[in-house]
Parts: sequence; C-alpha cells; structure tokens
Amino acid sequence: MTKDAFLGGKVHLYQPRHGYRAGVDAVLLSACVHAKNGQRVLELGCGAGAAILCLGARIPGLRLTGVERDPTYAALATRNGGNALEVIEADLSALPFSLRQKQFDHVLANPPYYDREASVSSGNAAREAAHGAQTPLAIWVKTAAKRLAPKGYAHFIHLAERLPDILAALPNGMGSVEVLPLAARAGRAPDRIILKARKNGRAAFKLHAPLILHQGDRHTHDADSYVPLVKSILRDGAALQF
Repeated sequence: MTKDAFLGGKVHLYQPRHGYRAGVDAVLLSACVHAKNGQRVLELGCGAGAAILCLGARIPGLRLTGVERDPTYAALATRNGGNALEVIEADLSALPFSLRQKQFDHVLANPPYYDREASVSSGNAAREAAHGAQTPLAIWVKTAAKRLAPKGYAHFIHLAERLPDILAALPNGMGSVEVLPLAARAGRAPDRIILKARKNGRAAFKLHAPLILHQGDRHTHDADSYVPLVKSILRDGAALQF
C-alpha cells in the first residue's frame, strides 16, 4: 500500500501500490459536483474513495455513500473514509434493498472506460476491474438515475467516444444535460468528457467549450504543466464551474 495526498494534502488515501490507482479524473469528477451542506451523495464504483472523499473535503456536512463491488477496494474506502463515508460492498446490478429505498441529491460515477468486447484486457486483476467494463455502461447510467431524488443531478466522467452511449442510456425524465469536454492540450481533440444531467430537468442541452488540462502544445519536461484552473482544483479543491 501507499498513502497518497490529494487536494494538496486535504485528503489522504491508502491505495494499492500496483493495480488501479486514482488520479486526476477522480478529482475532476468531484470538482464538478455542486452539492450543499446536508445533501446526500452517492458514488457508484467508489474504489478507494478518491472522488467522493475529495468532494467531502471541499463541501462539509455532506452525507456520503459509496458502492464498490471489489472487497479490497471496499475495505480501503472504509479505511480511508472512516465515519465520513458509508461504504456498501455490492454490484450495481444487485444493489441491496436498503440502498434501493434511498434517494440522493447527487450521484457520481467514473465507470470503467474500455469495452472488453473491443479491447484487450489488463493482466492485473484490480486494474482490469477498474478499466475493463464488465457491467454495461447503460446499467451505470440507469442505476444512477434511479437513485436520484427529484431535481437531483447525475455526474459522469468517461471517454469522449462513449458520449453517444451515455446519452442513449439516459432514461426519460433525465434532462438539462451539460457536457464538458476535456482536452490534454490546446488544438487536440478531447479524449474525455464530464456529463451532468438532472432528474426532471427541462433546460436545453448544453455543450461547453473544452477544458484544456495542460499548458503548451507538447510535453517538454517533467514539471507540472497543468493550466492554472486545473492546478487550483488539484491543489486547493476548487470547484469546476459548468
């Protein structure tokens, strides 16, 4: 295990030294959630707890719940979150009855990126579970929508190429969809997106200008090259306005 700092040391997480390890995607996902003190937040596939605990560090007083099917990562999320995070070890397709009776103001998820019917699996079991989709993406989207309270928000980060699949999976009643593309550098096509949708939302679809992650047009050295906004998110836990 390693103990890693997030948000400039506001959050510390135990993670496996090898296998899936949380990074910038989890922090960006947490930064896009505009929750309020006292609201309920659910993360589907919480891993070791990076995204939801970063959110909890930014906004005090949230009631946090994470679902994770891998026993090792569920135990780590419990260890990392302590009393601040309720962790439920379960598969998305078989959530316990007690959880299915609850509604949340925000649901966030970073589903596995790669469809294993069209890609090669990883040799590492933990990394494969995190990156190789075994539960269809549509189930992630529909489960998130079911767990939302009226007017609640679902938040996803995923590959840009999977945006049509997420949009197609959104059930009737999920509206006010906003999409923020994420591009590594200016002039490059976005390779990831953050999507936000509201239960019973009626606003028109909104596609935002891409968020550029790195300064310059290419990698020239090993120093931190993130743009100021992304630096403030990673270092200070700033919110991502969109």
